[in-house]
Amino acid sequence: MLGMCRGRRKFVAASLALIFIPALTWLYLSSANFTVKPLSLSPLDPQSSLLIGAAAEHQALELRLRDVEEHNHALRREISLLPRVPTHSSHHSNGRQGNHLHTHSTEEGTGDSEAKKGVASGNRSDCVPQPVVNKCETIHIAIVCAGYNASRDVVTLVKSVLFHRRNPLHFHIITDSIARKILADLFHTWMVPAVHVNFYDADELKSEVSWIPNKHYSGIYGLMKLVLTKTLPSDLQKVIVLDTDITFATDIAELWVVFHKFKGQQVLGLVENQSDWYLGNLWKNHRPWPALGRGFNTGVILLLLDRLRKLKWEQMWRLTAERELMSMLSTSLADQDIFNAVIKQNPFLVHQLPCFWNVQLSDHTRSEKCYKDVSDLKVIHWNSPKKLRVKNKHVEFFRNLYLTFLEYDGNLLRRELFGCPSETDHNSENLQKTLSELDEDDPCYEFRRERFTVHRTHVYFLHYEYEPTLDNTDVTLVAQLSMDRLQMLEAICKHWEGPISLALYLSDAEAQQFLRYAQGSEVLMSRSNVGYHIVYKEGQFYPVNLLRNVASGQVNTPYMFLSDIDFLPMYGLYEYLRKSVVQLDMANTKKALVVPAFETLRYRLSFPKSKAELLSQLDMGTLFTFRYHVWTKGHAPTDFAKWRTATTPYRVQWEADFEPYVMVRRESPEYDRRFVGFGWNKVAHIMELDAQEYEFVVLPNAYMIHMPHAPSFDITKFRSNKQYRACLKTLKEEFQQNMSRRYGFAALKYMTVDNNS
Repeated sequence: MLGMCRGRRKFVAASLALIFIPALTWLYLSSANFTVKPLSLSPLDPQSSLLIGAAAEHQALELRLRDVEEHNHALRREISLLPRVPTHSSHHSNGRQGNHLHTHSTEEGTGDSEAKKGVASGNRSDCVPQPVVNKCETIHIAIVCAGYNASRDVVTLVKSVLFHRRNPLHFHIITDSIARKILADLFHTWMVPAVHVNFYDADELKSEVSWIPNKHYSGIYGLMKLVLTKTLPSDLQKVIVLDTDITFATDIAELWVVFHKFKGQQVLGLVENQSDWYLGNLWKNHRPWPALGRGFNTGVILLLLDRLRKLKWEQMWRLTAERELMSMLSTSLADQDIFNAVIKQNPFLVHQLPCFWNVQLSDHTRSEKCYKDVSDLKVIHWNSPKKLRVKNKHVEFFRNLYLTFLEYDGNLLRRELFGCPSETDHNSENLQKTLSELDEDDPCYEFRRERFTVHRTHVYFLHYEYEPTLDNTDVTLVAQLSMDRLQMLEAICKHWEGPISLALYLSDAEAQQFLRYAQGSEVLMSRSNVGYHIVYKEGQFYPVNLLRNVASGQVNTPYMFLSDIDFLPMYGLYEYLRKSVVQLDMANTKKALVVPAFETLRYRLSFPKSKAELLSQLDMGTLFTFRYHVWTKGHAPTDFAKWRTATTPYRVQWEADFEPYVMVRRESPEYDRRFVGFGWNKVAHIMELDAQEYEFVVLPNAYMIHMPHAPSFDITKFRSNKQYRACLKTLKEEFQQNMSRRYGFAALKYMTVDNNS
C-alpha cells in the first residue's frame, strides 16, 4: 500500500508540473511587461525597431504557451478517461443493479462524491488514513455451535483466526451441552494467551425460536443468531458473528475496524448473497422468502448490539417472521430468511460489506465474480454440505487453505501478545511457577517436566451416543493408542459390544487421517458407543498415563475395564463382567476384578471361543501367559496354575511389580503421570489400588490375548538408553516415598520393592 501511495504521489506531481510550470512562466513574463513603458507606434521612434522585435518575440511566446496549455488540457482529459485503479471494492461489486441502498463500501474514502450517494464504488482513497484497531483492543466473536461435528468444524475456524490475529480475542459461544463439554475442555487445555471464552446455554434459548418451523439442516440452532441481542452481555456493544464453516485468510481486526464506517442507522454488516436463491429462479415454482435483490448471507455478520437493542430488534424480527410465516409456512435457510425479510422492509439497517469478507463456496453461486485474484480474499465460507467438491475454478486454492488450518499444529498458536496487559489465568500461573521450580540441569528434567505438560485435548472427536442401563452394571472398556495401533480398533469393536473410551495420541494432521479412516470403516461407523478423545502430541515422551486418565475421565458407566489397545478381550467378556458386578457385590465392596492375560506370537490366530479352547492352545504352544518369556513377575500373582481349574472367583495378594488388567469402579484412583513412555506405568497404579485396600479377585472364566506387533518407540528407548533406565529408577523411588507419606505404616511394604525391576 505504501509503495502504491508513493507511486500515485509521483504521478500527481508530474501532472501538476506539466500544468503549472508553463502558467508560472507566463505570469513571470506578464509581470515583467507591467514595468515596460507604453509602446510607441511611430516607426520614427529610435527604439521602435527593438520594441517591435521584442513584441514579436513576446507574441510568439504567448502562442507557444497557448499550445502547451491546450496540450495540457488534452492530457487532463485523457487522464480522466483512464480506468480507475482496481481495488478490493471494485473487485467485489457483484454487479448489483437497481438497488439504491444507502451503504458505503468499507474500503472507500468518505469524501468520494459517489460514496456520499451510497453507491458502492472503487477504492480511490488508499492513501487516506484508515481507521485502525487499537493494539490491545479486544475483538469479540460470537459463534453458534451444537453437536459433535460442529464442535470439530469450529476448531478450524478458531485456528485460522488465531493464526492471523494480533489482538486479544473474546469468544462468545452458544452451545448445547455436548459442544460445551467438548469446547470447554479444548480451550482449557489449549491455554492460548489473551483468549477468553464464554459459553451460553442454547437449551435456554430454544423457546425463543422453537415456534419457527425450519427446513434447514442446521435445525433450531440455525435460528439462534436472531436472539444474540438478548443472549450476549448487555454491556457488549458490538460483535462479529461467524458460522462454524468459515476460514479466515487475514487478521480479523481488519473486519472489526469496519464498525467505524457504519453510518446513520446501520446496525448490520453483511455481504451480498452470491447464489441466485433469493431471485427465485433456481427451479420451477421456487418461492424464496422476500429479500432485497440477491439478499444477504448471514455466515458473517457485524452486529452493533447497542443500536440494535435501541431499535427493538427482538420485536422487529419477531413481527416480520410472524407475518411471513403466514404465507411461507417455514424457513428454508433458517435465520438468513428472517434477516433478509427484515432488511427488505428496512434497507437502512445494512452496511454492505465487500464480498471478499464472505466468499461463499457452494454450487449455484457467483463467488468467482467476487474477486480477480485469490490474494484479495479474506474469508472463505464453506456453506455447502459438499464442501471441497464445489464447482469453482479456484477450488484447489480454497481446499489447500482449508486443509492448511485443518491440519495445522494448534500448539504453535499459543504465542504471547507482547505489550498487552492481560488477566493472568491462575492455572497458567501455577503451572509456570511449578515449571520454574524444576532444575533444568537435572538429567531427568524432561521426565519431570512431562508430568506437568498440559496437552491440548479434544474429547468426543466423533459422534457418540450412550444410553445408561437401568441395572447399574454397565462397563466401559478403556484404552489408549497412537497412530501405529489404529488397525486394532475394528477387531476390538468386534470383540467388545459395550461402550468404549479411547484416548488417541495424535498430531493435528494424524487426527484428520484418523477421521478419514474411521469414516471409511463400516465397523467403526456402525458403533455409536465408542468415545474417541484426541490428545495432541507435545513433548518427546509418550504420555501413557495421561492418556489413560483422559480415557477413564470420559467414562459414564459405573465400572470400567482398564485394558490396552493391543489386547483382544474374549468374546462375551462384556456381559461376563456385568454379571460379575452383581455376583461379587461390586457396588458395596472395593474390588479389582482381574482378567488373566495371555499372548500369541502369531499374527493369524484362531481366537479361542472358550476357556477349554484357550487351554488347548496354551498346551500346544500357540498361546503363552502374558510376557512369560521376558517379565514373569508382572502377572505371576494371577496364579495361572490355579486359574486352569478354577470354577469360582478367587482372591490373590499384591506382589511387587504386579500389573494385571482389571475392572474397577469409575471412581478408582487415577494413573500417576510421572511415568511416561515405557516402564512402571501400570505397576504404580496397581500399587495405589492395593494401598487403598482394593481386593484383587481373579475371574475364572475371563481372559484376554495380546496380539503381536512391532516394538514401540518408547520400549526401544528404554532398552537402548542407560539414562532413560536411570531416570525411571529415580522416579520409582520418589513414587514409593510419596506412597509412604500418603499411606503411612501400611505403605512400608512398598519401600522394600526391588527397584532394579
